[in-house]
Amino acid sequence: MTKAYEGPLTTKYIGTPNDLFDQSDDFWVINWPRTFTHHHTYGLLTPFFKGLTEGKLMATKCTNPECTENSTWLPPRADCPDCYARTEWVQVPSEGKIYAYTMLDYAGIGIEMETPYWQIDVQIDGVDTIFKGWLKQGKPVTGMPVKAEFRTENPTHTILDICWVPK
Repeated sequence: MTKAYEGPLTTKYIGTPNDLFDQSDDFWVINWPRTFTHHHTYGLLTPFFKGLTEGKLMATKCTNPECTENSTWLPPRADCPDCYARTEWVQVPSEGKIYAYTMLDYAGIGIEMETPYWQIDVQIDGVDTIFKGWLKQGKPVTGMPVKAEFRTENPTHTILDICWVPK
């Protein structure tokens, strides 16, 4: 058995950016031609993906005064899972700290990344959930400060339009 690789890595996206099939201010439908052409709508979560292409990290927040949690969600949720009220969009910091990490040797279908790469969980101030992403360069350490890097040119219109770099 070989020893697991534990050193720093440099990773990059190796796929082809997706085209917008249908675009309005409220809802995007992307052309997802991986194993077959699939038209997929982001529906009420479109502002999250649109924000990535604009260099903004958008989350949703429950503003229902009767909700016991009033959480801020990233990844976003259209409706609060605690009280079921519609959430509102808020911009959150694009900096955080590594909460946990693991190395991936196989990216999986649709995740067009060079492997191996570091998958990281990022804790962001003011966000009640942990956001998953990938470390573009270096070796992760729990508690290490990171900042988001956005693919604003030639965006994929997917979650791969955000990665994290050491701060």
